Amino acid sequence: MVKILGLDPSLSSTGWGIIEAKDNRLKYIVDGFIKTDPKTPIEERLALLYEKLCSVIETYRPDEASIEEIFLNENPSSTIKLSEARGVVISAVGTHGLPLYEYEARKVKKALVGTGAALKNQVETMVKVLLVGCKPKNNDSSDALAIAITHAHHRTTRQI
Repeated sequence: MVKILGLDPSLSSTGWGIIEAKDNRLKYIVDGFIKTDPKTPIEERLALLYEKLCSVIETYRPDEASIEEIFLNENPSSTIKLSEARGVVISAVGTHGLPLYEYEARKVKKALVGTGAALKNQVETMVKVLLVGCKPKNNDSSDALAIAITHAHHRTTRQI
């Protein structure tokens, strides 16, 4: 059995979710999100993100972490903010010695829905189907759980 932390980084609201995987069986553990105030200086927002994520890792003690690969926004400023938040998230994972696995957004959608062009609501519906009793806190934590599920599926495939 392995405990997997899924991460959906963002400066405004970083989603996280933890599942347990054993063979093909998945179990929902917990999910949440870390929200920061856009009026707060960026260094304080990033510090808060780091501290809160470290607290999640220390509380739930996952074995592995998974994250969505970065994508380019049309707005360069948004891409930079996403990159900064992603760097802090990766740093928190690295500080705790967790192996980190990255997945393209299309691969996550395909793993859950069967097509890389799936809509957000389709992904969230499949998260709820695959993780019995799960009611994600918001879209960000739902995406984080989807990333964790994707890692669980790919992890099983790699072990065969």
